[in-house]
Amino acid sequence: MGAKGSSDDHIHLMSSLTTRRKNAVVHSYKNSFSGFAARLSDDEAQSIAQHPGVVSVFPDPVFQLHTTRSWEFLRDQYNLVHNFPYSSHSNSTSNGADTIIGIFDTGIWPESESFNDKGIGPVPSRWKGTCTRGYDFKSSSCNRKLIGARFYDEPGEFKTPFTGTPRDHDGHGTHVAAIAAGTPVAGASYYGIAGGTAKGGSPGSRIAVYRTCKPYSGCSGSDIMKAFDDAIADGVDIINLSFGQPAGTEFEFSKNPIAIGAFHAVQKGIFVVASGGNDGPSPESVVNVAPWIFTVAATTIDRNIETHIPLGGNMLIKGGGISFSDLKKSPVYPLVDSLSVKLDSEIVFDGPARDCEPDTLDERKVKGKIIVCDHLTDDFSLEVRLNEVKKKGGIGFILSIPDDQLITAPKIGSFPGAVITQGDGTKIRSYINSTRNPVATILPTVSVDNFKPAPVVAFFSSRGPNYNTRNLLKPDIAAPGTAILAAWTANDTEVTRSGKQPPLFNIESGTSMSCAHVSAIVATLKSQNPSWSPSAIRSAIMTTAFQQSNLKSPIVNSVYGESLATPYAFGAGVATMSGPLKPGLVYETEITDYLQFLCSTGYDTSTIKLISKTLPNDFPCPTGSSDDSVSNMNYPSIAVSLSKVRETKEVTRTLTRISDEESEYTVIITAPDVLRVEVSPKKLKFTSDRKKLSYQMTFKAMSRERIFWINNMDQCRGRINQGSRRCHGTHKPLAELIYSMYIWKKLHIY
Repeated sequence: MGAKGSSDDHIHLMSSLTTRRKNAVVHSYKNSFSGFAARLSDDEAQSIAQHPGVVSVFPDPVFQLHTTRSWEFLRDQYNLVHNFPYSSHSNSTSNGADTIIGIFDTGIWPESESFNDKGIGPVPSRWKGTCTRGYDFKSSSCNRKLIGARFYDEPGEFKTPFTGTPRDHDGHGTHVAAIAAGTPVAGASYYGIAGGTAKGGSPGSRIAVYRTCKPYSGCSGSDIMKAFDDAIADGVDIINLSFGQPAGTEFEFSKNPIAIGAFHAVQKGIFVVASGGNDGPSPESVVNVAPWIFTVAATTIDRNIETHIPLGGNMLIKGGGISFSDLKKSPVYPLVDSLSVKLDSEIVFDGPARDCEPDTLDERKVKGKIIVCDHLTDDFSLEVRLNEVKKKGGIGFILSIPDDQLITAPKIGSFPGAVITQGDGTKIRSYINSTRNPVATILPTVSVDNFKPAPVVAFFSSRGPNYNTRNLLKPDIAAPGTAILAAWTANDTEVTRSGKQPPLFNIESGTSMSCAHVSAIVATLKSQNPSWSPSAIRSAIMTTAFQQSNLKSPIVNSVYGESLATPYAFGAGVATMSGPLKPGLVYETEITDYLQFLCSTGYDTSTIKLISKTLPNDFPCPTGSSDDSVSNMNYPSIAVSLSKVRETKEVTRTLTRISDEESEYTVIITAPDVLRVEVSPKKLKFTSDRKKLSYQMTFKAMSRERIFWINNMDQCRGRINQGSRRCHGTHKPLAELIYSMYIWKKLHIY
């Protein structure tokens, strides 16, 4: 992949390559950045890199793909935390009119009712895109809701059912698009589970699809760059990216197609939202961490997918997973531990048999019984273990998995089955060992609303801190991403119940789903505040997020434990729909802030041109830039690193008043004993001629204790002399090597 200097150099090099070898050039980028993707040998790449017009040459990376109740949950939870009564105007899901969301994903299933255009007005005149035909996709497949569709396949690429079309043959892109902007569809469910009206968070928005990803082969960096180039020229307002590299492998910004493309989009005023990754709960696993990208983590909602397992003796185990059991409701079926039905063979060991690995169970012992298996290793999938039980004549399947994986509601299918926590696995085995004839049954899966606690940070959601960038807190925000119901492709046999037609809606989990939720909130804000910059919208969402569950207690990492979540897990908190509409103040981050950030992380001006080909004439990298300088970027969160006692760091932030009314804000700080925090000035007074004001914060380490501190203030908004509401903060010791601090909105109107 090459990024070029002048257009003449671009054309000359492309022509020379095409002359030497047919189909050498794969994509040409010309709308927003100049360059092309080509098939090159190592020698050719090195030769081209020496050309005076070439800025950079780097390999083409491959990225991996990372609703009926979620929107009501976000609204109701925000109202609960802030003691606001429900009102119709607080539901922003009716907004987002004419905002254009670009979905970079696996394509779309245009026939889904979630994308019908009934009652939607004409396509906005500013739209310059196209609806590309494919072998199974007509130009007429687009409408006033789905206004654009493109796909990216290499010339001469081997044809498969997944190429040559913008149609979604995976389901992921359809699901994401429907969550973000799907038209309301009544009576939606996955075979009766999670029933209700499925709707996108911004049903008034338009959808433009850019099929950058293929099933099984991932998302090509060159395709992603081409999609950015097209989307910027087409006129999208928001770009939704639900993919990224695996944790710990993300390229540096100058060689990262997502970071480069997103930078050019943001320069044009386009908001870029990206999933933070599904490699949690390990620390330093978050990806898509460039500060110009809005990085999203995943949480649960207050709906739980449950599969109940009645045992003999009136015992009941509440498991998870999705299955459609046809067993009797009474516990009358023999229940056994997989270890007791293993093959009598010298080569079958206890561990694999306990895991129900292939060819480890004895058909004579398994037949007619419900088998309890473990998940001790990740060597085999749930489906492989299930098939071992099914093949050997079992009538039911129970799998003990790590506790928090239940929230993803893995699909088991028509065979009676359930997944349970390891603790419940111990309870079931104790029951088996306590009686001569242990019995059980497995009931059909049900969805349970008003589940508590919620939200909880999803176990799979990638965590900070950034493995390669200090003093920048990522993820930025969290949103619902577990067991989300939304539209699906209508030909997917893998999720089809035996003897039934393929489902039109499916339940999926991932930061991809949470990313789509945030894109919808951004679309609503953009439609109602068209003059707001991408950074103003980001600030409004971050400074109005909430950090409390429906138990009115801090958000935790686990439904089953007491581990408090930190900003490394949820960023500023969980995004809301109505709060960002009136943020009061915002932190606006300029393009020059991002350039200064790159200087602080070790880039010089010539290297920065690998990301931004045009720099302001008077822009220099400041002398002495270091990663400590990152803390001074005008970002809605603040992270500082303190390595020794009495060490002091100072940071500056500038706030912009959104409204035209005069107002005064007063700082409230809650800090742990091991950290001293001072703010100057203590008050900021905004007048008719003062819309921007700055303040300084000083941090001083007072102890060797390593801590992570979060000042998670309530919104505490009000007019001058109208009183105040109590704000609060929490802190929790962590085994961190540095002191980090996240400051939420610390200046509050009185």
